[in-house]
Amino acid sequence: MIINTGNRTDIPAFYSDWFYNRLQAGSVCVRNPYFPEQVTRYVLNPDVVDFILFCSKNPEPMLSRIDCLREYNQLWQISITPYGRDIEPYVPPYRKVIETASKFSGIFGSSAVSWRYDPIFINNRYSLNFHLKTFAEMAALLEGMTSVCIISFVDLYKKTLRNFPGVREVSLDEQQLLSREIVRIAAEHGMRVKGCAESRDLEAFGVDPSGCVMQKDLEDLTGLKYKIPARKSKREGCNCLLENDIGVYNSCPHGCLYCYANYSREEVRRSYKDHDPESPLLIGHLQEGDEVKEARQHSYLDRQISLF
Repeated sequence: MIINTGNRTDIPAFYSDWFYNRLQAGSVCVRNPYFPEQVTRYVLNPDVVDFILFCSKNPEPMLSRIDCLREYNQLWQISITPYGRDIEPYVPPYRKVIETASKFSGIFGSSAVSWRYDPIFINNRYSLNFHLKTFAEMAALLEGMTSVCIISFVDLYKKTLRNFPGVREVSLDEQQLLSREIVRIAAEHGMRVKGCAESRDLEAFGVDPSGCVMQKDLEDLTGLKYKIPARKSKREGCNCLLENDIGVYNSCPHGCLYCYANYSREEVRRSYKDHDPESPLLIGHLQEGDEVKEARQHSYLDRQISLF
């Protein structure tokens, strides 16, 4: 099975001690975000967990106990964007994050690290020319650390519009121009470009539309074969393997204006205050009346093929 840490919050940046404590304990509990009294317990053991997927804007805190992860196959998607504190108030400068990405690439190999340049939006400060210039600078710095760059254009969810006044959609012409140039620049630095829940029309400009985390990506990383059950996508245009998320909405203190996972800063402050690194839950504790169910877990490894 696959454990995902990154759709709802940034566990590596803010909750690394909790995550390592859960690995040591051998299990983690997750509330259903829509039915909070329903709790799922996952066993954390490399015999049943084939991969752990991480997505982070600042994975540096994970380095302090990184040896705890060596038993697990893992894929790191590190978001490195060119925005300032007007957009990402508590994200480190991109050069600092690139230094951290270099360390992860050195530890786990460049095939275990992907660069996320997303979401892309355009305004008076962050223009088309700004993106192309800064992307080229960043790609040059990241050369050799990864072979994959993942892009997406900003999605205007209601909460995004509320938290990010003035943001607008990136037009189709702008998407095509940016995609063509980003693919060209990335190729100069040994990277291919994948789209995250983007139109397949961008394939004409060199963007791989298959998805940012697919079975082939995992097989290429390990050299093994997996039997991963088909799943119905929960997001239009997304076919990625992102189930079994152990994060919590409204718990990421980065404060990014475009974030789809936070409803309000007040909710985030409340969640962060309720975090206990020793709890089986990321936020809060198990309560009387909670219905805790054991997840149905098994390895996806195709052992028949692996024997040969």
